[in-house]
Amino acid sequence: MTPFHLAMLPVLIPAIVAPLALLAMRRRRIVGVGLSVAGCLAMLAVALALFFTAQDGAVRVYALGAWPPPFGIVLVVDRLTTIMLVLAAILATLVMLHAVLTGLDRKGWHFHPMFQFQLLGLNGAFLTGDLFNLFVFFEVLLIASYGLMLHGQGAARFKAGVQYVIVNVVGSTLFLVALGMLYGLTGTLNMADMAVRVATLPPGDQGLLRAAALLLVAVFALKAALAPLHLWLPRSYAVTAPAVAALFAIMTKVGVYSIIRVVPLVFGDDAGAAAWVPAPWLLPAALVSAWLGFAGIFVARDVREQAAYATVGSTSVLIVAVSMWTQDAMAAALYYLPHSILAGASLFLIADTLDRRRGTYGCNATPSPRFRDQEGLAGLFMLAAIALAGLPPLSGFIGKLLILRTSFGYDATPWIWATILGTTLIGIIGFARTGSAIFWKGASEHGDAVCRDRSKRRGDLIAPAALLTLLAALTLGAGWVTAQTQAAAAQIFAPERYIEAVLGKGAVR
Repeated sequence: MTPFHLAMLPVLIPAIVAPLALLAMRRRRIVGVGLSVAGCLAMLAVALALFFTAQDGAVRVYALGAWPPPFGIVLVVDRLTTIMLVLAAILATLVMLHAVLTGLDRKGWHFHPMFQFQLLGLNGAFLTGDLFNLFVFFEVLLIASYGLMLHGQGAARFKAGVQYVIVNVVGSTLFLVALGMLYGLTGTLNMADMAVRVATLPPGDQGLLRAAALLLVAVFALKAALAPLHLWLPRSYAVTAPAVAALFAIMTKVGVYSIIRVVPLVFGDDAGAAAWVPAPWLLPAALVSAWLGFAGIFVARDVREQAAYATVGSTSVLIVAVSMWTQDAMAAALYYLPHSILAGASLFLIADTLDRRRGTYGCNATPSPRFRDQEGLAGLFMLAAIALAGLPPLSGFIGKLLILRTSFGYDATPWIWATILGTTLIGIIGFARTGSAIFWKGASEHGDAVCRDRSKRRGDLIAPAALLTLLAALTLGAGWVTAQTQAAAAQIFAPERYIEAVLGKGAVR
């Protein structure tokens, strides 16, 4: 099989596994579960194969049905795409393992099909080479996420789910409006072709082009939960089943990925009035979001809420690096990207293990009687808190250090330093407050009393421990990882290679 056909598999595998799992679940549940787990493992194998294929630096294009671009649908495989595919596959495999071991998947017949459709949307968004199919895959993953968010039911989930649906329907509508404006101006939605055509638009269309570009990036900012468009995330993620919320840790990164993919390629130096269109407002919005996210960690009432706000905070730090629009800063952002996803997901899963062991106390930041595995969970919580706050020795510290180093010489350097260091301090205090209430005060005040334990096995500790192990590997392998991110950043800031790979030699004049 050639690498080009291999590019289809991240989309095909979940598209095939989802209906098969649905059919199998009706007859033999174990077969449906086995199919779903096997699908995740197969996606991980394919993602790794694509990642190593992309090591030669080539941008590969797969034209569906052999229809030539820009008329047909294309999937594009480069370093950035394969990094996102590997991250999605690793996270999905571990979350699936946790859901099966804890019995979360037994609370509804449609968990596994919805989970696979979610992966279909994620993988498609990372692979697609045109904006309309990016919209389509956004809708696929959002529809699946509606179902997963309501999995397990409950009034709070239903209320948050309705808000989630409304916000995303508004976002999808604005997405379509932006696409309509861009298609009207350029006559294409293929990203490479659009990058060529926006450079030739007459002066009379420049104002409309800028408005369309601003609207499109604003939609991506909404998906990334950037202030002031972030309010939907903490409430939605905090009431979702923690294992599902752990998978959602990568959903905000789809918005960040879209900004990274579209802005340097389509709205780069040659885009006239739309050149680097989000530059004036993206950094201020990211700085404000970082303060709001880490302030949320400080005031959160339970670990789930802290994990939700940590997702906002860490995504904002990531966008701070992206919004400097330099190759070095982008490399730092791509190092911080997997850290943000894995650390956020680990805290959601730790919240789930606390919920299962502390009875009516759940994962609330209040003292309780002793509970099973208290010492071990205290260690996992401390590691996740260190990672999310950005303290040494874990990868969050290295990521923030890289971002601070690349900000030297930038106009907003004092603001960036003040935000990253200030929010780190707030995060430390917030996590220390929660950790002391759950793991320290409880043990000393309630003596030999023990919480009612809903967890019969310790299998629910495997996935969060594995995520934290991956963070340790990200730290130990920082040299190799930064070499990868620098190569990916160099490819992002060489859009002519992407354009020529899609449209052929001579497309860039």
